[in-house]
Amino acid sequence: MNGVKTEDRSLSVHLEKHRSGSPPLFPDICSLPSSLLLKSPALLRVMGSCWSDGGGRGGGMVGVGGTTSSAAGCYASPNDAVDYYLKSRGFNGLFSQIELSFSASNLRDRDVISKSDAMVVVYTKGRDGTLSELFRSEVVLNSLNPKWIKKLTISYQFEAVQTLLFRVYDIDTQFQNSKEEMLKLDEQQFLGEATCALSEVITKSNRTIALELMRKEGAAAAQTQPQNHGKLIVHAEESLASKTTTEIVLRCLNLESKDNFSKSDPFLVISKMVEHGSPIPVSKTEVLKNDPNPIWKPVFLSVQQVGSKDTPLVIECLDFNGNGNHSLIGKVQKSLADLEKLHVSGQGINLLLPTGVGHKHEDKALKSQIFVDKFTETVQHTFLEYLASGFELNFMVAIDFTASNGNPRLPDSLHYIDPTGRLNAYQRAIVEVGEVLQFYDTDKRFPAWGFGARPIDIPVSHCFNLNGSSTYCEVDGIQGIMNAYNGALFNVSFAGPTLFGPVINAAATIASESLAQNSRRYYVLLIITDGVITDLQETRDALVSASDLPLSILIVGVGGADYKEMEVLDGDKGERLASSSGRVASRDIVQFVALRDIQYGEVSVVEALLAELPSQFLAYMKNRNITPTTSTTSAS
Repeated sequence: MNGVKTEDRSLSVHLEKHRSGSPPLFPDICSLPSSLLLKSPALLRVMGSCWSDGGGRGGGMVGVGGTTSSAAGCYASPNDAVDYYLKSRGFNGLFSQIELSFSASNLRDRDVISKSDAMVVVYTKGRDGTLSELFRSEVVLNSLNPKWIKKLTISYQFEAVQTLLFRVYDIDTQFQNSKEEMLKLDEQQFLGEATCALSEVITKSNRTIALELMRKEGAAAAQTQPQNHGKLIVHAEESLASKTTTEIVLRCLNLESKDNFSKSDPFLVISKMVEHGSPIPVSKTEVLKNDPNPIWKPVFLSVQQVGSKDTPLVIECLDFNGNGNHSLIGKVQKSLADLEKLHVSGQGINLLLPTGVGHKHEDKALKSQIFVDKFTETVQHTFLEYLASGFELNFMVAIDFTASNGNPRLPDSLHYIDPTGRLNAYQRAIVEVGEVLQFYDTDKRFPAWGFGARPIDIPVSHCFNLNGSSTYCEVDGIQGIMNAYNGALFNVSFAGPTLFGPVINAAATIASESLAQNSRRYYVLLIITDGVITDLQETRDALVSASDLPLSILIVGVGGADYKEMEVLDGDKGERLASSSGRVASRDIVQFVALRDIQYGEVSVVEALLAELPSQFLAYMKNRNITPTTSTTSAS
């Protein structure tokens, strides 16, 4: 997650534009212009020459995005040819397509003879307050209670606070025959505005929120001059495309050999056709060595990835070469709908090999054929469905007060409170993670602990209540955490060593009690630390035990320590944690980020940390057979 190299800057700029959630951005790169992909040498290197020996059938080799893990540490991400490139730059996480619909009630009547002719305009609002327009509805004539038909499709990103601004205008009669996108808004009558985060809408039980419309100056102006500007009602629906996954098993017969002394080592690349430019790869199989009749492992494609079931796909069969210059054996162009028909018929289709150039170009039909042995579509339960059925995420925090942080009264301390208001690393992590998770917690009462210090009148503690209470650990809201943190800085004596086990066990106890009470709660513990832990095995044991509970743990490393040992706790490398007794964790529940690795890049701490949280949540639900409509009692 280091800074972007010059050669990749144009691609990163394009990705940055999508982080507000305006245009669709999928976990693959289907929505990126092919011109950017083709101009990125780093991306082409990732896709073309990162291979390793794997465990495929017949001693096969695994390609980038293949279905077998890479032993060489290239990456083990299943079935996505460019997943590594995006993840390495922080563009990783949950992307669900949300459809927003709009209506209003009791709008102001600005017309003399008739009622207002209303249009709603939607903007994304950046952290710095800058607005970016992304949607205009149609104009509903002569109504103070309009219901707009046109809907806004937006990509929901769990790890980002996506602030939306809605403005309602009365369109003057003389402009009503103009296209909405051509209207000059400063020539229309302003009826009111409202703002909210996308998370606020989708966490409502009915996914509907009613927003009071105010004057442009905001709430303060509305209070000094109280007027009824009406309400804007926003309703969210998750697109079915976000839920549908297609599993396909492909095989070939009688592949022609491209090697002089052996049979071909075939693999498939599936690409999405785009209107302009070269096809964009969306999936790739493993390499099967010396196999003229290969049957590859299943490929999983979502409608999100390919655009629609009728989108043309190019399926290329290539002969693997270690230098990255893979030879084309043959190809076909088919949509998902076409592949489904092939599966039903049980027939194969001949591969084609382009011959000639320019106007003399033609496709030569080969004897080699491709078959679709399996084609199934399934609808998966999504993170948003669990939220809609009443599940909550509950935020917890644990802060490192060991002596290695330095004297908090001195500017070189990691705990120094800057009088200018600039946040230190601890405050920044609390605020950025907390402001995302707070939307998913109804009571917003957060357990908060400190560790590695000596509170007043007691020995060194590795899990003490941040609020100073001896009986309860909760504080009210993110500001409550900040207030308790600021108070604790000068009421405890920094000590050591750095131990994680006690705070993990404290969080696990709360999660276990909640589970026993059949609560629909999933807990997220944020640990912020400046040093490597000294109880590594005890921490492993605690994490393995907690892997069966509704709990995820986010760790932020601040300062300049060597965090290699800490990365062992994060299961991203493909190895599950094991306890001292040999028990293996049932799932990965840890995400670790060293602040120095990303603070100067384009990825925020919160996005890097929270990227895996929805998948960890869903893994827990799957492990316990909990569906959005079942209770934890029946699942247990």
